[in-house]
Amino acid sequence: MSGLRVETGRGGAHLRLILDRPKGNIVTAEMIGGLRDALAAVRSGTGVKLITLEAAGPHFSYGASVEEHVADRIAGVLSELNGAVMDLLHAPAPTLAVVRGRCLGGGFELVLACDMVFAAEDAVLGVPEVALGVFPPAAAALLPLRVGTSRAARAVLGGEALPVEWWAAAGLVDRVAAPALLDSAVDEWFATTLAPRSAAALAHAAEAARAGTVRVVPALLADLERQYLDRLMRTHDASEGIAAFIERRPPQWRNA
Repeated sequence: MSGLRVETGRGGAHLRLILDRPKGNIVTAEMIGGLRDALAAVRSGTGVKLITLEAAGPHFSYGASVEEHVADRIAGVLSELNGAVMDLLHAPAPTLAVVRGRCLGGGFELVLACDMVFAAEDAVLGVPEVALGVFPPAAAALLPLRVGTSRAARAVLGGEALPVEWWAAAGLVDRVAAPALLDSAVDEWFATTLAPRSAAALAHAAEAARAGTVRVVPALLADLERQYLDRLMRTHDASEGIAAFIERRPPQWRNA
């Protein structure tokens, strides 16, 4: 099981990619592989008008697997996560993240790659990686484009899980609904906004809307991936932060 469930609705016009890995939908390399495979299977001309990235359970995702961020595994995992981000940015249909509860770290980075975000009133979103002695490369690339540099700096440097109202005011979250009404809000928006449109027109419109992002993000991601692997992961504190989390103890920073 990859931890990803794929469902379709509205005669194939709505493709649902559902993170489903209890508890907390931790984003693993296997889940990322399943997501990439599902996106690779979507082709233009098949009538898909919306791709939603969702999650089973009360929380979208607690974040990426910390155990997979150890020195001998991180290069492959980080490359795959960044690849999934680019796959979402090249998806041949509009993409919408549907967020409930906690949406953190690697899970939040996948959300940032979607065209739009609908979230429940109980949602909190953020990138807490700095508490582990590291930083979130995809969020560092995408957040300034989505919410501006000062808000991006607060999120990346502070590592806070901020409430949905903050992200809505920042322009990231497009619609906020009560948790019980979130799915119906998505269905209503699809029925009134996308369903009457041509799938071909929507695919081209999505590509056009992302053009500026797609032009700059690949180079940014490549640079940030190199910084993470070649510089950050050679510091004591990066390895110490990960080890301390796994061992459930306070980190002993050397500030180097």
